[in-house]
Amino acid sequence: MHKVMAFKYRLRPTKGQERKMLATLNECRWLYNHFLEERKNTYEQMGNGLTMFDQILELPALKAEQVSLQTVYSQVLQNVAVRIDLAYKAFFRRVKSGEKPGYPRFRGSNRYDSFCYPQPPNGCRLDGNRLRLSKIGDVRVILHRPILGKSKTATIHRTSTGKWYVIFTCEVEVDPLSENANAIGIDVGLSSFATLSTGEKVDNPRFFRHDEKALAKAQRRMSKEAKGTPEREKRRQVVTHIHERVASRRHDFAHQLSRSIVNRYGLIAVEDIHVNRMLHNHCLAKSIADAAWSDFLRCLSYKAEYAGRKWIAVNPAYTSQDCSACGHRQQLSLSDREYHCPCCDLVMDRDQNAALNILALGLQRLGIQPVEAAQVAE
Repeated sequence: MHKVMAFKYRLRPTKGQERKMLATLNECRWLYNHFLEERKNTYEQMGNGLTMFDQILELPALKAEQVSLQTVYSQVLQNVAVRIDLAYKAFFRRVKSGEKPGYPRFRGSNRYDSFCYPQPPNGCRLDGNRLRLSKIGDVRVILHRPILGKSKTATIHRTSTGKWYVIFTCEVEVDPLSENANAIGIDVGLSSFATLSTGEKVDNPRFFRHDEKALAKAQRRMSKEAKGTPEREKRRQVVTHIHERVASRRHDFAHQLSRSIVNRYGLIAVEDIHVNRMLHNHCLAKSIADAAWSDFLRCLSYKAEYAGRKWIAVNPAYTSQDCSACGHRQQLSLSDREYHCPCCDLVMDRDQNAALNILALGLQRLGIQPVEAAQVAE
């Protein structure tokens, strides 16, 4: 069985190579905007749009007119037409489903940050600790782990702080862990990042809260500088660096915690939560965004799938209000941190009770009675 995985590595280009990579980004951005304008004008004038293949066939003529396009590898330019096509498909899908359409937008210099080699090793080949990029050169790579499987695409990405990365999308053979009969239910929250059905609690790291004062100070300093000046750009880089540092720490935390859980348990039941809807609560929006539950659940799901573990997302409705022992339901406020059942006299931490209910629902989905769920957790 094969799965798709991404392998991300830091690049260390020389100044000359970085100039070529920036030039490639700029040419791809120009081509993206040109293709978008062409599709828009064609539809307005003719009543029908261009296809991806129509625009790919135009590339030889465009390269003759705009000589700078010839400095970019041909498949990288073709991939720009693929991106435009995907943007339009997503637009029509949203229109059809009744969502806010969000018509594809033109890209400014800070809104286009990657280009893709769609068929490595054609144009992009890893040779030891060097990445050979066509029309750019041999760029040094920090290989912190080997690449597994067969590379399908290679994307060169530039962060807002000027760092360069390569992301290989690879098709790999699933390598399952040894069988594990342990089952766990996970309830995510704000006071504790996660509570397991065993009673174990994972502290909420609150990475953004820790850097909030430093960020506010950096933003005040940036706002004092005149727009368009080198001083303001320097201050903006400091603000961007703080945001990137918070995101990196949060991402690392999600990876480490999800790996630990997947290694220890064979069945993992979680809440099927919609974080975007929860962000409408203005009192808790900042804390919910800082917790980044969706990032953790995403890491947990794909790691479990790759390791051959069972991963189940259940409806979280009433998991905090139902008694995990007898099923009695009662209303609770957010300030109630302990669950007291008037029917069976159960006294338990509120989040652990919810985690037990989540595990019970997960096992019930597999055809096991909810009563057995509590026994597994014990």
